[in-house]
Amino acid sequence: MFTRRGFIRAGAATVSSLALRPFGLLPALAQNASSSYKALVCVFLFGGNDSNNTVVPMDDTNFKAYSSIRGSLALATSSLTAPATTASGAPIAFHAKLAEVASMFSSKELAVVANVGPLVQPLTRAQYQSAQAPVPLNLFSHSDQQLAWQTSIAQGGSPTGWAGRVGDYIASQNINSSSFPPFFSVAGGVLEGVGGHTQPVALAPGGSLNLTGPAAGIAAIDSLLTTSYGVSLTQAANDMLSNSVSDAAMLDAALAKGTALKTVFPTTGIGAQLQQIAKIIQVASYLGMTRQIFFCSLGGFDTHATEIETLNTLYGQLSPALLAFYEATQELGVANNVTTFTESDFSRTFQPTTTDGSDHAWGSHHLVFGGAVGGGQVYGQFPAFELGGPNDTDTRGRWIPTISIDQYGATLCTWFGLPPSALALVFPNLANFPTSNIGFMGSPTS
Repeated sequence: MFTRRGFIRAGAATVSSLALRPFGLLPALAQNASSSYKALVCVFLFGGNDSNNTVVPMDDTNFKAYSSIRGSLALATSSLTAPATTASGAPIAFHAKLAEVASMFSSKELAVVANVGPLVQPLTRAQYQSAQAPVPLNLFSHSDQQLAWQTSIAQGGSPTGWAGRVGDYIASQNINSSSFPPFFSVAGGVLEGVGGHTQPVALAPGGSLNLTGPAAGIAAIDSLLTTSYGVSLTQAANDMLSNSVSDAAMLDAALAKGTALKTVFPTTGIGAQLQQIAKIIQVASYLGMTRQIFFCSLGGFDTHATEIETLNTLYGQLSPALLAFYEATQELGVANNVTTFTESDFSRTFQPTTTDGSDHAWGSHHLVFGGAVGGGQVYGQFPAFELGGPNDTDTRGRWIPTISIDQYGATLCTWFGLPPSALALVFPNLANFPTSNIGFMGSPTS
């Protein structure tokens, strides 16, 4: 009775939160996108991207250490893009399959944020090894660290995601002029967008949210949606389905007002997801949206073996899709209003495995791009390329993060418009760190 790809999912939202959003109606159509519109777009790299090979410092000291310690995983200069000089004068290069990413860095539309990860508070190697300070729950575990990134609660146990809590703030301030959810996933239900009072919406690329099936079946569902049962569990589920049908009608009506994008996206999974997001951004005003957060993903980064070959394939899919998406925001005239950023479970050991792969690690380097990003710079510091060195948890190159998820997210959300009081609620550990803004959201590029 439902299309396989078309039904909105509420992720891990609690039953009590599902009934809070009233049945929405499509607002009056706006003539143009609001100049105050802003969107955040998360690209989650599932499996743990080896960011040590995403971007490489190219000064003599670091590159010699990189080439020696990384062994079979070390990229030769022929497998890297031409070195780019950062604002501080330090040379870096990207994986050769990230040529489009490198071009955005050179044109100051993209920044690198170095050595980011879940933390409860700032942490040193000595504190970690002597267990003298709190550390994230179940380090090096895929599922736990994915949740840590999606919730920003390194201690674990959060029923809501950081973007869902942002959605709660947006709803509480009536920032959007419709009941359409502020968080939208094109990669299935994820905890990141689940709030205490707001629910996310999920759609597969190209799919419709509408119910399809025999007319009698649809009529029966309509009848159920208009019946109040007085039983909290049943009524909450009923309201969830009602909201889903409402969301479907709103989105389909809005998308019908859009026009075909001229930007050509690659015919890959990540390309299709980002194209779908661009189409929804195009009709944001028709949905009554001033603030939106999107989630998409690319999987396959759990590279315990044959990593070189795997990253060649995955980066070859990722980089063209990211550039196409940025070009689409330029086409739509919203490049300064949309900021895209990466997340991943963790990075991987600097020391390779015997099977030409790498194991689960911790701190990782991430990409942020858009017209409002202070591009062409590396924010934070690369770890010392030394096994057993000051940034290593042990002797394999598992880097202890020097920037927390809280600081990374708070920098994005400050640009997004959240005041300090809201940041403290969205990122409860933020007060443990010396600064809430690490500065990568700069002035719009000319």
